[in-house]
Amino acid sequence: MENKVLNYTALTVAVIGAVNWGLIGFFNFNLVSWLFGSGSWMSRIIYGLVGLCGLYLLTFYSLLNPHRHPQ
Repeated sequence: MENKVLNYTALTVAVIGAVNWGLIGFFNFNLVSWLFGSGSWMSRIIYGLVGLCGLYLLTFYSLLNPHRHPQ
């Protein structure tokens, strides 16, 4: 987990995705579809990036292990 740029980028994209889901849940407003069109190739790319960043952030759980020995 030494790549800070990748970590911050993934976290930022995942937060943007979470905000979009919050807008959908609370106000039935999809910001990505509003900005780029529903079902457009750009929307699909953004949704894909959010999903990939979320999967990458799963690796952060390994940092929460209190019994992990420093290298």
